[in-house]
Parts: sequence; C-alpha cells; structure tokens
Amino acid sequence: MNIYQDYIQEIEERKAQGLHPKPIDGADLLSAIIEQIKDTANEYRADSLKFFIYNTLPGTTSAAGVKAQFLKEIILGESVLEEITPAYAFELLSHMKGGPSIEVLLDLALGNDESTAKPAAEVLKTQVYLYDADTARLKEAFESGNVIAKDILESYAKAEFFTKLPEVAEEIKVVTFIAGEGDISTDLLSPGNQAHSRSDRELHGKCMITPEAQDEIKMLQAQHPDASVMLIAEKGTMGVGSSRMSGVNNVALWTGKQASPYVPFVNIAPIVAGTNGISPIFLTTVDVTGGIGIDLQNWVKKMDENGNPVRNENGDIVLEEKYSIATGTVLTINTKEKKLYNGETELKDISKSFTPQKLEFIKAGGSYAIVFGKKIQTFAAKTLGITAPAVFAPSKEISIEGQGLTAVEKIFNRNAVGVTEGKLLHAGSDVRVEVNIVGSQDTTGLMTSQELESMAATVISPIVDGAYQSGCHTASVWDKKAQANIPKLMKFMNDFGVITARDPKGEYHAMTDVIHKVLNDITVDEWAIIIGGDSHTRMSKGVAFGADSGTVALALATGEASMPIPESVKVTFKGNMKEHMDFRDVVHATQLQMLKQFDGENVFQGRIIEVHIGTLPADQAFTFTDWTAEMKAKASICISEDDTLIESLEIAKSRIQIMINKGMDNHNHVLQGLINKANKRIEEIRTGDKPALTPDANAKYHAEVVVDLDIIVEPMIADPDVNNDDVSKRYTHDTIRDLTFYGGEKKVDLGFVGSCMVHKGDLKIVSQMLKNIEKQNGKVEFKAPLVVAAPTYNIIDELKAEGDWELLEKYSGFEFNDNAPKGEARTEYENMMYLERPGCNLCMGNQEKAEKGDTVLATSTRLFQGRVVEDSDRKKGESLLASTPVVVLSAIIGRIPNIDEYKAAVEGIDLTTFVPSIKELVTVGH
Repeated sequence: MNIYQDYIQEIEERKAQGLHPKPIDGADLLSAIIEQIKDTANEYRADSLKFFIYNTLPGTTSAAGVKAQFLKEIILGESVLEEITPAYAFELLSHMKGGPSIEVLLDLALGNDESTAKPAAEVLKTQVYLYDADTARLKEAFESGNVIAKDILESYAKAEFFTKLPEVAEEIKVVTFIAGEGDISTDLLSPGNQAHSRSDRELHGKCMITPEAQDEIKMLQAQHPDASVMLIAEKGTMGVGSSRMSGVNNVALWTGKQASPYVPFVNIAPIVAGTNGISPIFLTTVDVTGGIGIDLQNWVKKMDENGNPVRNENGDIVLEEKYSIATGTVLTINTKEKKLYNGETELKDISKSFTPQKLEFIKAGGSYAIVFGKKIQTFAAKTLGITAPAVFAPSKEISIEGQGLTAVEKIFNRNAVGVTEGKLLHAGSDVRVEVNIVGSQDTTGLMTSQELESMAATVISPIVDGAYQSGCHTASVWDKKAQANIPKLMKFMNDFGVITARDPKGEYHAMTDVIHKVLNDITVDEWAIIIGGDSHTRMSKGVAFGADSGTVALALATGEASMPIPESVKVTFKGNMKEHMDFRDVVHATQLQMLKQFDGENVFQGRIIEVHIGTLPADQAFTFTDWTAEMKAKASICISEDDTLIESLEIAKSRIQIMINKGMDNHNHVLQGLINKANKRIEEIRTGDKPALTPDANAKYHAEVVVDLDIIVEPMIADPDVNNDDVSKRYTHDTIRDLTFYGGEKKVDLGFVGSCMVHKGDLKIVSQMLKNIEKQNGKVEFKAPLVVAAPTYNIIDELKAEGDWELLEKYSGFEFNDNAPKGEARTEYENMMYLERPGCNLCMGNQEKAEKGDTVLATSTRLFQGRVVEDSDRKKGESLLASTPVVVLSAIIGRIPNIDEYKAAVEGIDLTTFVPSIKELVTVGH
C-alpha cells in the first residue's frame, strides 16, 4: 500500500468512530495527493482536491510548505487547474497564516511580474504572522526602491490588516447552557484521562462534558440558529484548576464558529460564563480564541435587616438568585453598552468583558493576531521613518502619585515594553512584558507545537532566558500512546531550541521530573516573569503565570506576553508553629483563615498572593505557591530574606549543573547562561547592590491576610465534600477540616505521596515515619496501598546519598525501573508501598488511577471529580488532600487517624517547619 492508501484506510477506521478524516500535516502525503490532482484521469482526483483545499493544516507544517509551493505553481501558470484558478490560489494562501505561505507571497509580490505582484501584495496586507526573515526581505526591497514593498509597508503602518476587519456585532444573542453547578474545572471540558488525544481536535472534542450534554447543545443550536450557546458554571467559577487550551478548543468546537473554511476543527469565539466569573488562567485562553468570558454574579449573599450576611444551620452564607440563567434562556449581549439583557430587562453590567483590549481580540479572532499585528505596525512605521498612527487601544497606564509598588508591580515595571518611559505603573495597567522563563508540559505540548506551527514560528525568541519541555505528565506508563506522542514532541521542541526532558538522539537518560520543580530550579532571578503550560506554574522565585498551550507558544515565539497588572493580597504570619504540625497544614489553614476573615469571600481569586515567606527556602516555599492555583489566585510571589534567597539560588545552581552534566544543555548554552545569571544575582544580593525583592512600605493591597500560626493545632485536610446537599459546594478547595472532624473513623483506601506539592523533606518524612512505626510495632504493615512518587530524580539521588532511599526500598513492595518502564497503567493495588517513577502519577489522572469509588488521601492538589479517582456504582470517589505524615499514617492504619495517634507517629520527626521572619520585608521608598 502507498501513503495515500494508508490515509484512506485511516479514514475508514475513523469513520467507524464517527470521525472525519484527520487533517493532513505531512509533506509526503500531500505530495502524493498533488500528483493525483495533476493526473486528470486519476480515480482519486476529486477526493484529493478536497483534501488539498479543505483538509491541510496551515502554518509551518511540512504539508503547508508543499501546499504553498503548489499554489505558487498555479499562480505562475506552471500548473493549470480548472478547480483552482490563480485568484482562488491567492485566497487559499491568505488562509495559511504564515511561514511557507508568506515566503511564497513575498516571492510573488517582490518579483518582476506586476500581474502577480499586485494581488500578492493585497494578500500580504492581510497577514500578520511575519518573522525576522520576512520583515528583513520587505525592508531590503523597500530600501532598494521597490514600490510594492513600500505599498505593503504603508498598509502595515496603518494596520489595515486590523482596521479593515468587520466590527464586532453590536448585539450578540446567546442561549444559556448550564454545564454544571459549582466550580467547573477544565477536567469537565477536557478530561485529563483523555490527554493523549488533545492534538486530534475532533476526537478530543467528543470527550467534553458528556455525550448527552453534547446532544443538548446541538438541540439548543437547532432551536436557536441565530444564537450562540453560552456555557455556564452555575453557582461557581468556570475553568478552575487548569489552563489548558484544549478545554476552550472543545467549547469552541461545540459552540463557536469555524476560524477558516479551509482549516477543519479550528473554531473560535466561544462564549463562557460563571456565577463567580472565569478562572484567570482560563480567561486568558478565551482571549486567545477571540471569545467572551462573563462574570454573571447571578447569585448574591442574602443580607438581614442589619446588612449582615444570613447564614444557614451549618454556618454557611445563604445565597439568593438575582436572576435566572437556566438552560435554554435567551439573552442578549450588547457590546456597545457592555450590558447583558433578558429581552428589555438589563441584568448585568459586563464592562470587564469588553475592555478596549478584549474588543480588539474579539474583532481580530484572537489575541495572537493583535500581538503580532502591533509588532508588524511598529516595524513598518520604523522602516518608513514615520510615527505609527494610533490604531490599537493604547496600553492602559495607571500611575498613582505617592503610592508605592507591590512586588508584582515592581516586576511588571521592570519587564514592561512599549510603555511611557519613566512612568511607574500600578495594578490595572495593561501592558506587554518580556518573559524570562517558559515551560511546556507533555500533555499540552503537542498542542503548543501545533500553535507554533500555526503562527509560523520555527525558533525560540532570543530574549527568553530559558525554556523547558517536560515529560512528567506521561511519566508513569510508557504505553503506546506515550510512545507515539512524546518522542515526536521532544524532537520538535529540541529543534525549536527548548531544553527537553528527553533527548531525541537518546544521548542522555530521560528525565521525567515534574515540570514545576524544574521551572522552580531554572528560575534564577526573583524579578523574573515565568509562563508555563499548566495551572500550577507557580514558582517560589519570580512571578509565574499558568497559561494555555497557545500563550506558551506565543511566549516561546516572541518572548512576550500581554496582560493587566493584577491586584495583590498581602499574606503575613504571626505566632509559632506547633512541633507536630507540617507546613502543608499552614497552607490549608491560610485558605480557611482567609475565608473566615472575609465572610466566605475568596479575596485571593484573580489576584496575586504576595506571601511574606521570609525564611523558607524555595523547595519548601513552593508548597505554598503551588497551592495558590487552588486558591484561585492568578499567581503568587514569595518575599524572602536575602540569606534565604541566596540559599535557594545555590540549590538551583547545583540542580542546573546536574542537567548540564547529563548533557541536556544545547548549542546556545542556555543552562550555563542560567548559572551565570544566578551567580550574578547572588553577588548583587551579597554586596547590597540589589537586595532581595520586597514591596514598598506604602504599597496598596486589595486586602491583607494575617495567618495566625498559634491557632493551627491539628493537621488540616482539604475535603471534596462529595455528599454536600449543595452541589455547588462539592469539589471546591474551600472545605478545610481538621483531624478531629473525622473522629478517627473515616476509611482510607489508598494513600498518595507525590506530585509537585512535595519536596525532599517530605520523602525523608516518609522514611522516618516507617522507621518510627517499625520501632513502635516491631514491623510495618499497610492496611491501604501507599503510592510514593518523588517529584525529581535529583531528590532520589540526594536521598540515596543520605540513606533515606534505602529505607524506602526496604519497606516497599514495588520500585520503578527506568530500563523496563510500565507498559500498562495499574488498575488494582495491594496493601503495600509503591515507589513510582518521578512525575505526576495519580495527580494527573491520565495514566494511573485509584480504583473507582476509593477514598484517597493525597499530598496532591487535585480533588476534582474523576481526576485521581472516579465514582463507582457503590460510592463516590473521594480525593482528600493532606500533609505527608497524615497520608503515610492513614495508609498504614487504613483510616484517617485521630490527633493522639498522629502525634505519637510523628514524635521526633523533622517535619517541614516554618518560622516567620522577625523583620518586616518591605522597602522604604522606591
């Protein structure tokens, strides 16, 4: 069989699954298709034409290169097709977005044939995905006196690629669809256990919510053909817990509109809403697709006659419905008035959904077009020697006289580009910033590579200090899906200039370290901005933003990101930690104390948590910053003492050196460059030239939270509360309970110590507890399985050197073997300890899972429905979150312990402790 017949066979296989032909991205297949098109007698010619026109991926795919060249042949008359005229060929080129298509258009526009140069120029004027090689050709032609080049540059300088687009419709009719009650995680829209299929957009789209929900959406579309379906999180926040682009892609696939008639399954303009708005990270993804995200606030606190919130018998604040958005309700969005209506009745001012910047994203079909458009306009104006006309909404610059800067405001001011020189910017300002560190993870990485191809990027931006492609989300099981996807991803990213966990040439041992831990190590400046393809991109150095796969691609390609400077909430600590408490308990208590302090309102949501951690090194402090994703914060910043920051940077240096020793550095010597930057930063701190980052004493915060360590007397557990009568209160991270609540009776079916929330100290706690229990009882017996996954290999190496790994091996019944990795996911567990490969393991939910209906106690962050454990017919699956010592003891005794059992088990063990800084970590004056 030839390559075309293989494709036809694949089409038949997909047809049996209810799927259309897979879009073509390979040059060999498209070359065969073109040969069949040229042969007018070929029996497959009609189908080949359809595949060529409607089913070939654009951008920098190898297929796009072949397509662009064939269209060039048609335009030049070298190939003549009745079905594709030269004019139609130009139209097809206009939808190819960049890379080979731009090269062809420049060849034609700057050529000597006026009959092809002028139409090519007209198409080029609509394009924005140009890179240095493209703009250099234009500039050179212009300086040589080429009239067409001048015409194109003048159009770019006026930003006609944007101004000539249709305006945003004044009225958008929507019909509501409640996707779920309570917080909706992106697991509902793009399940983690279907991660392998994310790059196959049509296939992955079939996993959104449920088949029944998909049918209901189709029914609403049939009933309301003039309306868009608006997906809603009723009594909750939409898109919590993950940033993944696949969630928005799926929403757009079912409820949006096709971006181009010539590119299948790439839809834009989804409309999503939530009673409590949209998760900040998810909202960025909505912007990428030119969609609309709305904060409905349709449920509000019920107040008594004295203006105080009414509470029910459980002490929870009672909410009352302000207006109904029940499924099937037809509403109108007025984009000029920026209001939401039901008929003539005004329901809500939604100005935040239609800022000048967001309106531009909607008009352009997504934020990328605006980012690239601004760069093209700036280039053209500079080349022409003119001032670019004010076409785009100006950067919003808020500067308040006499007000100091928070930590995030300081970082944004340092990294901002294109703003008024010398002007200090405060929260609310909308700016472009340079990005220092970028991370791509493996289950969204294939989508990131697709995004890079679609925006015609071929090499990492030189202004990025370092970038890393992980293998942690697919580390547990080296199955056929991983074997098919991961090597391809690693080669693409390695070629692009990213440091990769796996070497495509196989010259260094594969590293499955958790991405967040690696990014935390390669961030060597607390003034850095980090963008990572995961909601838990929350570093304890710098400020890190979890992002969708597309924003990661944009950061890799341009070294920039655009966003408002967020407000901050200051978190400080008082009192002393009890000896038997672990820092993880402080993290949970922070959430609990904040909610109590603000009558149930989450003041962290959408804001920066500026945590004055002071004395806690980066590894341990990461436990706090990592959890801030579940606090619904946009990001977090650790304020450290000078000596603590130096200690953290020294640790980072040693771990980067290990990566270099393995052979992971590339020809640009990125990793060595990071060590050099760390050395420079350490010297600045030691000499006092530039002390550790602190906010100004007169900075302004949205709120301030003081965590009282004295009142944390028992380990704290985040409970999914799966049987709460109020559905909206299930699976949130807001139900924090102490051990006593469970009365020493709640059965635990499986314990999990792992994922990004643990550090070396946690693994040492496991070994010390097992040693303790053996001493007390004469042996160690597990009444429930205990799965242990170290986050990184270097932690394992350090534990081996210090003798702890030998102890763990002694008590384990299974130890991973990199030379013979598991080929199938474990489905049943014995009552013993499993030492698993470094990586995400159970927390990701795409490979390993607990048995259905289990009650799992985990150090992880994920308590979403179905993530770590799915429901069974007998009971709901539960993923409760706790500290390492609580998880270990629970697995040994098969239930959540009481406080006395817990205290006895941790006696004499060095837990992760924290002593607040005795000095105020602020800067007096700027």
